[in-house]
Amino acid sequence: MKIALTFSSKEGLVEEYRNRRKKHEAGPTDDFFAEGDSMDTIHAVMQALRSLGHRVVGIEADEGAMLKLSAERPDLVMNMAEGLTGDCRESYIPMLCERLGLRYTGSDPLTLGICLNKMRTKEILGFYHVPNPPFQVFYPNEPVNTDHLIFPAIVKPIAEGSSKGIDNRSVVTDPAGAKLIIAEKLKTYEQPVIVETFLTGREFTVALWGNGTDVTVLPIVEIGFHELPEGAWPMYSYEAKWIWDVPEKPLQIFHCPAEIESSLKENIEELAKRAYSILGVRDWCRIDVRLDQENVPNILELNPLPGILPNPEDNSCFPKAARTAGYTYTEMIGNLIAIACRRTGITEFVNATLDRL
Repeated sequence: MKIALTFSSKEGLVEEYRNRRKKHEAGPTDDFFAEGDSMDTIHAVMQALRSLGHRVVGIEADEGAMLKLSAERPDLVMNMAEGLTGDCRESYIPMLCERLGLRYTGSDPLTLGICLNKMRTKEILGFYHVPNPPFQVFYPNEPVNTDHLIFPAIVKPIAEGSSKGIDNRSVVTDPAGAKLIIAEKLKTYEQPVIVETFLTGREFTVALWGNGTDVTVLPIVEIGFHELPEGAWPMYSYEAKWIWDVPEKPLQIFHCPAEIESSLKENIEELAKRAYSILGVRDWCRIDVRLDQENVPNILELNPLPGILPNPEDNSCFPKAARTAGYTYTEMIGNLIAIACRRTGITEFVNATLDRL
């Protein structure tokens, strides 16, 4: 089968930024390119696909992607492109695929756009009575009224991933501090910010894959915070993810499978599967969950384009959960391809892919 791997490399995002940037604009923030994939990850996915017998072509998700996809006409597009800016940046490749009539892995443009926007995600979850932290949204050039916030609270850009804009200063404990950080985030990230009640319980991340009634929850990962520096808030912030946790000295804060009682495990699994279904997620997703003070699981966010760094020392949680379930990295990629083939009706490749696992 011919597969096109679509990606946003860090180098590609830097080039796109340079082409877009106006001379008077300030330079990018330190976390601006956090969501781009390294060439190590891109090459690892391509090697996994080739070892499964597929012909693979890599396509950067830049302005030339449509012409390349049109010329290649792959049997399937494996999409892992995050894009650079805007609520719809993760929807770019799926929209091109639908325009060209190409089948692709993962969720459709609508679901990707909704899940990237934390407010829209929470509005939908709230409509279906799915527990998630109370929140308020603040917009640029509008008055900041913090009267209804519950402290401590956490301030986040509304449409970012990879912990962009979530640092140790993001947790606020009083109205004055909240107003200061809200103003700072509005200016820095040039988008609305969402302020949520900061839940004080344990945190988990849940990897799922499948479609319809055939969705499997992989072993739950718990994120502990005992190894964070003194004074750090107990959360997986940008510092924890990209500065304090490095391959040379990985933080030992991940526990998979999570050591939890069966009732809590079942509650978290059912909550994650319900959110997966309600948001219309396809093929795979990683969902962040945190307990409130009553030990009730709450959805923090859904990541329908989960990171899949190949090196175990990088602490990428979807591969971590898959390894705990017994999958090698190649087998994880192969099973995703089989899931997408089954959903899109490429039945002749499903058994062939599974036979190689």
